[in-house]
This record gives sequence, C-alpha cells and structure tokens, in this order.
Amino acid sequence: QEPLAESGGGEVQPGGSLTLSCVSSISAFSLATMGWYRQVPGRQRELVADITGGGTIKYTDSVKGRFTISRDNAKKMVYLQMNSLKFEDTAVYYCNADLGYPFWGRGTQVTVSS
Repeated sequence: QEPLAESGGGEVQPGGSLTLSCVSSISAFSLATMGWYRQVPGRQRELVADITGGGTIKYTDSVKGRFTISRDNAKKMVYLQMNSLKFEDTAVYYCNADLGYPFWGRGTQVTVSS
C-alpha cells in the first residue's frame, strides 16, 4: 500500500476551484507534519502549504488567501482547498508527510487553462 495517495487534480478555468485530497496509510499520521508541494517542469519542487500535527499552518505567499490546508487525523486525510486558481498554479501537486524523514505521494496534475 502506498504511504500517501493524492486525488482531486484536474483541469479548471482561471478563477475556478479544486480540492485535493491525500489519504495516508502511515501509522503515525497524527504526529506528522503534512504538506502539499508542487512542481513544474524545469523547476524545483516548492512548498505550497503545510500543517503540523498540532494544527499550525504555513502557506507560501503566492497562495495566501486562496488556498486552505486541513487535516482529519481520524481518517488519515489531508486536504488542499484551492480557490481563485491562476494560470501559475498549474503544476503537479504532491502530498508529503514529514516524520523526520519524508514520505511522498505520486502526485496529481492541476492544470489551470482557459
């Protein structure tokens, strides 16, 4: 079983919304800092948002006010609600779990296109 599996990507018009979901099979999920990263070809993977086990949240500046990260420890799920999507949000989005060593999902493509 994959430790992390993303879903919810797709194609959306500028200004639209998508919600990404990530389900985990990691037993210590509630202790992990869970994050969403994104990557476009030729560029480094960048942090979009993360949330600690205690609920502290961090966003990269470019998504503040538009994206919301949340988690459900009982379901071992983490979500990324993305509103007011822009062309520059187009990327492969990866779920990450940090327990001192990283776990990664395979990624889900988000394309913002008119």
